[in-house]
Amino acid sequence: MAEYTLKLDARRCIGCHACELHCQIQNRLPIGMSLGRVLVRPERTPLGGPDLLSAFVTCLHCDQPWCLPACPTGAIRKDPETGLVLVEDSLCVGCLACVEVCPWSAPKWDEARAKVVKCDYCQERRQQGLEPACVSACTTRALTYQPAGEASRWARIKYAGQVASGLAAGQQFADSYDQSPEGGRPLTRPTASGATS
Repeated sequence: MAEYTLKLDARRCIGCHACELHCQIQNRLPIGMSLGRVLVRPERTPLGGPDLLSAFVTCLHCDQPWCLPACPTGAIRKDPETGLVLVEDSLCVGCLACVEVCPWSAPKWDEARAKVVKCDYCQERRQQGLEPACVSACTTRALTYQPAGEASRWARIKYAGQVASGLAAGQQFADSYDQSPEGGRPLTRPTASGATS
């Protein structure tokens, strides 16, 4: 498991997509490509007010990444110190095996470079003591970069399952888990009677 993880407090996210834009700029990606993306779905609260359901989707840096054994050149590796799944640019031959096998669509094909790229939590920025670009750009501080704990591990496993089944931006995800540092704490939302559920 990765030492650190990106967490989204869905209650704070306003769906501005600044995280995606700064990821694109930091990684010199083509227009429209980002290594992390915010899925946003407008909703109504039980009282009829506006609400946004959001989820941040990027590489989950899996404990047993499917992309790693799929890569025929060894360009995908798991850093033993940080647990991050990284792409060694010089070894990537552009076969797209990792793109095909990843259920989360984390590796992306960069046509201009003729290489696969994926989120590495802005390794260069972190080596300079900075936060990942998506985190530093988040206008409401909904996105954070913090140590991954056991509660985070189970929340990530549940989240990964929901992404795979297309529910990441749905009510099930937003209502199931608090993305606070404690993690795994059920959210409470007001019901039509004013009580919390």
